[in-house]
Amino acid sequence: MVNALFGGVLIGGAATLFFWLNGRIAGVSSVIAGLLFSKDRMWPALFILGIVAGAAIFYALGGSAPVPRTNFPAWLLAIAGVLVGFGTALARGCTSGHGVCGLGRLSLRSLVATLTFLSVGLLTTFVMRHIFGVI
Repeated sequence: MVNALFGGVLIGGAATLFFWLNGRIAGVSSVIAGLLFSKDRMWPALFILGIVAGAAIFYALGGSAPVPRTNFPAWLLAIAGVLVGFGTALARGCTSGHGVCGLGRLSLRSLVATLTFLSVGLLTTFVMRHIFGVI
């Protein structure tokens, strides 16, 4: 619980500083798009490297990794990944961009996107568990 609270404070603070200092939204999907399709690839590369380095430091300091799910069909994960990518493109941003940065800027579009992400996630979980029996 403390790790989640501390992590949330760090993410919110980092997103705020990133916006104040660079005028950019710290949405991961936009950062990856910049890494792949932009001429200026240095800052997106450093941003992604910072995410990886932050996780490495957390684990080095004794943090525990999440336990991966077992017996979950790989083909279902692939479909889920494609659908998440489609939703991110449709919403023109991901949960980090809309949920962390957009809501912090009181963006109505981000509120609608975040509510949509959460609603579809809850509905999908219900359908997969209770209708299709995938644990």
